[in-house]
Amino acid sequence: MHLDFQTSLFDDLDAEPGLETLGSSVQRTELGQGAWVDLRPGWVTDSDALFERLALDVPWQADRREMYDRVVDVPRLVSHFGAHDLYPDPLLDKAQDALNEHYGRPAAQVFQTAGLCFYRTGDDSVAWHGDRVGRTIDQDTMVAIVSVGAARTLSVRPKPGLGGEPGATLKFPVGHGDLIVMGGSCQRTHEHAVLKTKQAVGPRISVQFRPVWPR
Repeated sequence: MHLDFQTSLFDDLDAEPGLETLGSSVQRTELGQGAWVDLRPGWVTDSDALFERLALDVPWQADRREMYDRVVDVPRLVSHFGAHDLYPDPLLDKAQDALNEHYGRPAAQVFQTAGLCFYRTGDDSVAWHGDRVGRTIDQDTMVAIVSVGAARTLSVRPKPGLGGEPGATLKFPVGHGDLIVMGGSCQRTHEHAVLKTKQAVGPRISVQFRPVWPR
């Protein structure tokens, strides 16, 4: 696979990626209705090297999905690793362990799986949604997303019709090793998206750590 992306000015592709601390460096935004978003900019150091390794080594798939009366291509490449699967890079294991340590491993909210998405251009996207892991039962959950490669905007807004006051859409540009965590009631009371853009943007990979919920 040919890679054409703008690297960070602070990264060294020959360096070994690592993790900064979490703790007080995590910035929390309260969304209301028990939902919150945590942001830790630059959590992964030398993240462009991790981007390159994931882009080349992950078994990416081009999925198709039924939508209304037709089957359409999913506008991004995907790959999923379950609770007992070997992650494609050892840094993902370290990241998952660090997240579980920071958030205290609350019951039924321990991060155990990783879903990866490859946004190749501004035409790749994910529509407004709340993750199924938070819709299947009426409990809080967490989804942690590590972004490497070029920055794309993760938009978050309240879901209509849930009794809360509608609010403005919050926009979080994430990339180059940033960490964003959606927690509390976020998957039930809010929805999020990575929308298409006509701006010239480079490729981005997101790694979504999730707990395992009974289906």
